Amino acid sequence: MTRLIVWRHGNTDWNAEGRVQGQTDVPLNDLGHEQAAAAAPLLAALRPDAVVASDLRRAADTAAALSALTGLPVRTDPRLRERHYGSWQGLTMTEVAERFPAEYGPWRAGLRDPGCGIETLDDLGKRTAEALRAAADVVPGGTVVVATHGGAARQGCGHLLGWPYEVLRTLGGLQNCHWTELRHDETRGWQLRAHNVGPISAADIPAAV
Repeated sequence: MTRLIVWRHGNTDWNAEGRVQGQTDVPLNDLGHEQAAAAAPLLAALRPDAVVASDLRRAADTAAALSALTGLPVRTDPRLRERHYGSWQGLTMTEVAERFPAEYGPWRAGLRDPGCGIETLDDLGKRTAEALRAAADVVPGGTVVVATHGGAARQGCGHLLGWPYEVLRTLGGLQNCHWTELRHDETRGWQLRAHNVGPISAADIPAAV
C-alpha cells in the first residue's frame, strides 16, 4: 500500500495579512519556520521514503525541515504550485472585494471559477493530481511526504479521490503545516485516511472550565 502525506507549507507574512499568494513566491516567516520545525519530527516518525515539494520557497523550505531530520533529498515539482490567482494575487480579500465586486460576490457564494485570469479548479485539480501520482510512483508501496499549498492540496486530493466539487468544498481547509493522509491499494484505489493532522498549538487546547 502506498501512503501519501500531503503537507501544507508553514505561515508567511502574506498568510498573516490575509493577502492572496497564489503563485507569488513568498517565503516563510519566523512562525512558518517554527511550524515546520514542530511538524518535522512527527512526519519523520512516519518513516518517509521520499520527500517532494512545490518549487515555491514556502513549500520547499517547509520540506527542508523534514529533509534535515531524515537525510532525504527534497525533489521539487512545479505542478505542486498553488492555484494561480490572476489579477487577485498580492491583494487582500478586502481589496479584491473593492476592485472586483462582480466576481468576488459569486466566488464567495461558491462560484468555482470567477475569471480575472484565475486558474480553473478543474485545471488545478488535474495538474496537482498528476504531481501527486508522480510522487507516489517515486517509491511504489512506500510513504511519500509532499509539501504543497492549501488550495492545491484540496483540489489534488479531491481529484484523486474522485469527489465532486460540492462534496470537496465541505472539507475544511488545511491549516499551516498540517497534512492530509491518502493511501492507495490496487483493490480500493485512493482512500482518505486522515485530514488536518499536525502539531498541537496553544490555540488547539480547550480553555479550562
